[in-house]
Formats: sequence, C-alpha cells, structure tokens
Amino acid sequence: MIPFALKALFANKLKTILIYLSLIFSIISIFLISSISNGIISMYSSMLKSDGDIIITQSNISDTFFSNVNINLIQKINKIPDVIESSALIVGASPVEKLPIVAIYGASQNRFKNYKLELGNYPKQNEVIVGKSIYEQLTNKNEIQIANKSFKISGVFKSEIGFENGGVVLPITHAAEIFNKSASMIMVNTNLNSNLESVIKEIKKLDTQIDAKTTQNFVDNYNQFKIIKTSSNIISLIAFCMGLLGITSLMSITINQRKSEFGIKRALGISTSKIVYSIMIESFILGVFSFISAFIISHIVLYFIKNASSLQGYVNGEISNELAFYIFIASIFMAIIGSIIPALNASKTDPVELIQGNKI
Repeated sequence: MIPFALKALFANKLKTILIYLSLIFSIISIFLISSISNGIISMYSSMLKSDGDIIITQSNISDTFFSNVNINLIQKINKIPDVIESSALIVGASPVEKLPIVAIYGASQNRFKNYKLELGNYPKQNEVIVGKSIYEQLTNKNEIQIANKSFKISGVFKSEIGFENGGVVLPITHAAEIFNKSASMIMVNTNLNSNLESVIKEIKKLDTQIDAKTTQNFVDNYNQFKIIKTSSNIISLIAFCMGLLGITSLMSITINQRKSEFGIKRALGISTSKIVYSIMIESFILGVFSFISAFIISHIVLYFIKNASSLQGYVNGEISNELAFYIFIASIFMAIIGSIIPALNASKTDPVELIQGNKI
C-alpha cells in the first residue's frame, strides 16, 4: 500500500509540495508558539526553584512584580525549626542605555552565590553585577544607570537562565530605594525531609499579609504561567485550524484532478473504504515527513532566537519530548482529517460521472 501511496504523491508533485509546505508552516507555528511559552515558564521556574523549598509573597497579588514583603521577616523565619536559610529578592525592570527594558534583581547578600561570576567581584554598595548578554551590549562597561542613579559594574556573571543572563543584580537595599518596596519575595531553604506544610503554617503565623507556598506549588499555580499557557494553546489552535483549512482546500483540488482514477477504481469494484484508506496513507506519509522537517526547522529557528542579541536571552524555546509527541499526533491528525473529507466526497460519487469528468 505504501509504494502505491508514494507513487500517487509523486504523480501529483505540485499539489504534494503545496500540501507539504502548508503542513510544515502550520506545524512550525505550533512548535514555536508552544516551545517559546514553555521556555519562558521553564526559565522563570528554574530561577525560583534554585532559591529554595518555600516561596513567600504578599497575599492576594496577581504577579510577583506587585508583591511587597517585609524583609525583616527573614530573622524570624530563620528561627523556625527545619529552616536552614532564607534569602530575599526584589524583581523589577528598567531601561538601560539603548535597551528599552532590562530585568533588575535586588538580591540579599546570601543570594549572590547563585550568580556564577566570569569577571570581577560580587557587588558592594553602589555596585552591580550584570549578565553576560547585557554586558556585551553595553557601551559603557564600567558604569550603569538605573532610575537616574549610577552604579559601578563590579562583575559579570553568566547564567543558563535567560532572564538572569539578560539582567542586572544589585544589593537589595538599593533595589528597595528604586522600586519602593522591601522585598518582592522571600525564598526559604529547609532541611532534607522536613515537613514543608508544617513550616509553611509557622511562617504564615508571622504575618497575615503574606502567602507561603512550596516552590513547586507556587510554580504550578502562578497566574502569569496560566495566562501564558492558555494564550499559547489558543494561538496554537488557530494555527492548527488554519493549516487544516488549507490542507482541506488543497486536497479537494488534488482529489478533483484524480476523479478519473477514482472512477476507474470504483468501476473495477474497489470499495469506497479502500479508496479512502489509500488517501489516508498518502496523508499519513505527508504528515510524517512534514513533522520531521518542521521539527528540524523549529530547532534551527529556536537556536537563532536564543542567541539573538536584540532579545537579550529573554526568549528561549524548549521542545520537550512530551510536546514533540503531542505535536506529532496533531500533525498526523491534521493531515488525515484534511484529506478524508474530500476523499469521502469523491469516493461516493457515481463512477460514470467521475470517469466523464463531471463535478464532484
């Protein structure tokens, strides 16, 4: 059956190429939209997970950018049994030189160890360290201005997390002055095998205005991640529907040109189901090759996106095995469904009409 399907595809080269390209662009769109949204979520999740087992934010806030937690709580939190260490972070953004927006991180002293220096020293008062991707774009590599205040660049760090590698880190006291808050969040490290829920209960007793969650629970329920994921799914669905519509249109034209072939098959006693099945095999082959091509092209595009200096490392795609599997199923489904509707229509038409070339 496969050799006959390949022969049929090569016999209609132009239409096959058009369907192939339509499938590729649709699949690439789904790949890029899904992988970039996953990459953004993964980067931010990795940054949070590297900081501790429990995350404390202001209660009833929609985003960590709006959170304001009293940094003095750290002293009380560190006295709770099973707590090893707590650190604080302020998350903000500001224009830097020609760059319209740069991530700014105000970090407590004990959090500086998370940033692996490639050059210089960790920041002291009126100093900052900058991510490598930002440093390479700076005109003045000795000094940086944030919110009308100048800071000396004491070091350069490199991080696999794009948000950090494209950011600026300074002492939290300076960030507090710039963004007018004490801390965006407090991260808590606990002893191995400690009862996190018990620790969380003790933390919540310290202040009624805070919310404490395990890091995994925070990531799973973070509103911005849900919005990104939902938006990604909707846009991917639109791309899928547009691809399906294009394939159906092209397959209708292709099958219309093959009506004599189907008429002869019907006249020879070949059943409708076999004719439809043969077209489904052709579509399956197209779907497989389109997916492979789109998979390779998507990786190439994501590589250039990741290394584009203008994006500062903030955009990074991640194609997981699970995502690749789901998109493969979607690709095959799109190819087969796009062909089965016109195939059913053609295979049910009277053989005499098909052979005579009447309209399907």
